[in-house]
Amino acid sequence: MCGRYSLFTPQEELAERFDATFETPPEPRYNCAPGQRLPVVTDDDPEAFRFLKWGLVPQWADDQSVGNTLINARAETVREKPSFRDAFERRRCLVPADGFYEWVSADNGKQPYRVAFEDDRPFAMAGLWERWKPPQTQTGLGDFAGDGDATDAEPEILETFTVVTAEPNELVSDLHDRMSVILAPDEEETWLHGDAADAESLLDTHPDTEMRAYPVSTRVNSPVNDDADIIEPVEV
Repeated sequence: MCGRYSLFTPQEELAERFDATFETPPEPRYNCAPGQRLPVVTDDDPEAFRFLKWGLVPQWADDQSVGNTLINARAETVREKPSFRDAFERRRCLVPADGFYEWVSADNGKQPYRVAFEDDRPFAMAGLWERWKPPQTQTGLGDFAGDGDATDAEPEILETFTVVTAEPNELVSDLHDRMSVILAPDEEETWLHGDAADAESLLDTHPDTEMRAYPVSTRVNSPVNDDADIIEPVEV
């Protein structure tokens, strides 16, 4: 699975790599976690980074808490599962990252590892996104109006995303039985705007060429910790 990742690549480099701009300058992120608003590039606005909440909330959901369990979508069933199939057909996105974390059982608990390209270059994980509007309910009387009518608050639209996962490559298989789908740069346009069959053909395992995995501090276990020390190698 993909439950944490990093994105500390400088803004200018990200803008050039993805040919997209930031409306709000991003902060370096060393411990991106579910529930946070993180930059993605969507199919309907590929020239801009938008900050969406990690954890997909389908349009039909009664409550946004379902997003807590939908941080990943399996490539093998993404076209079938009700939670993901509509987004796969109509709303795909790129999730920029420059590394991701996996945990391995150890004598003293779980040991986290960071997986990245050897030069820490940014890459795109295949993602899906959704717009969710909560059921509109009367919140009570609004400000007193001349005619004394109550007013309804307009529900806020929530935009969310999930990361698609596939079988791991040889490097990651020593750490976990899943990994995020990493798109090659020349596949990203097809993922965003190709038809469903062409997009599905991209959901394969990225080779481990030029990739590395190394142990990092257990400080990454808590999303409260988000600093450069997290990506430093540790002895195990």
